[in-house]
Amino acid sequence: MDDNGKRLTITEVADRVGVTVKTIIRWEKAGRIKKAKRDWKGWRSYTEAEISDIEKITTAVYEV
Repeated sequence: MDDNGKRLTITEVADRVGVTVKTIIRWEKAGRIKKAKRDWKGWRSYTEAEISDIEKITTAVYEV
């Protein structure tokens, strides 16, 4: 979680790690990352630990 204990939205995560929202959704559907928890509106939300996992995948895919 970030400094105030808040979870980040998929858009915030995508901007932070440098991929599109669709890429994160595709990785989730393919099982590369675990399914995100949903807030009361049904929107995906992520903890810092989950974001760290996404950053590792991003590095593995896009870093040469």
